[in-house]
Amino acid sequence: MATLYLVRHGQASFASENYDRLSELGHQQSAWLGEHFAARGIVFSRAVSGTLDRQRQTARTLLDAMGSTLGVSEHPGWNEYSGDALYKAYHGEGWAKARAKGDVREFYRTIKLALLDWSEEKLAGDLPETWQAFGERTAAAMHAACDGLPVDAAVLAASSGGAISRAVSAILEAPARTAIELNLQFRNSAFCELYVSPRSIRLVSFNCIAHLDRPDRAKAITYS
Repeated sequence: MATLYLVRHGQASFASENYDRLSELGHQQSAWLGEHFAARGIVFSRAVSGTLDRQRQTARTLLDAMGSTLGVSEHPGWNEYSGDALYKAYHGEGWAKARAKGDVREFYRTIKLALLDWSEEKLAGDLPETWQAFGERTAAAMHAACDGLPVDAAVLAASSGGAISRAVSAILEAPARTAIELNLQFRNSAFCELYVSPRSIRLVSFNCIAHLDRPDRAKAITYS
C-alpha cells in the first residue's frame, strides 16, 4: 500500500486581514516537519496541496527543508470549507471581522455551532457546497493523490484541518459531529498517516506532532 501523509498547514495569520498565509511560526513548523520526515528517511514520490496559499506554502517549505526539489501539484479537493460563508450564514458577519476582534474562544465556539448546523442542513443562505459534497471532494482528492503509484510510494498532501478531518471521519464511518470535533483539535503542521490501496484506505495515525513534541518547542504547538 502507498503511504499518504496528510499534513495540516502551519500556523496561518489569524488576526491579520489576510488569514491565508503562513505566519513566521507557520513556516518554522513546516520546516521542522520536513526535517523530521527527512530524518525518518522518507522520500516522497508525489506532493500535492489544495489551492490555498497557506497549503501551498506549507508543502513548499516542508519539501525545501527536506532538500527536495519535488514539484507540488494542486487539487482543489484538499481546500478547506468556506469558513467565511459558514460564519456569515450562522452569525451574520464575516469571519475576518470576527477574527480581528481577537476573541479566539468565541470565534471557535461560533464556528463549531455553524459547522454542526451545516452538517445537518440547517444553515440558510447561499453556501458554496453541502456537507456531503465536501466529503465527496475530499475522498476524491485522497484517491487521486495515490493514483498510479507503486505500493511502496510515499505521498505528501498539504491541506487543512477541516478537510483532513472530514476525510478521516469518512474512513472511520464516524458521524459528522466526530469530524467537527477532530477538526477543532487538529494542530498546525500535524500529520496523519494512511495506507492507501485501490480497495481500501486505512488510518495509521492522527494529529501527530513528533516534530514539535519536545520542551523547547512547546510554545510552537498551535491550533490556528
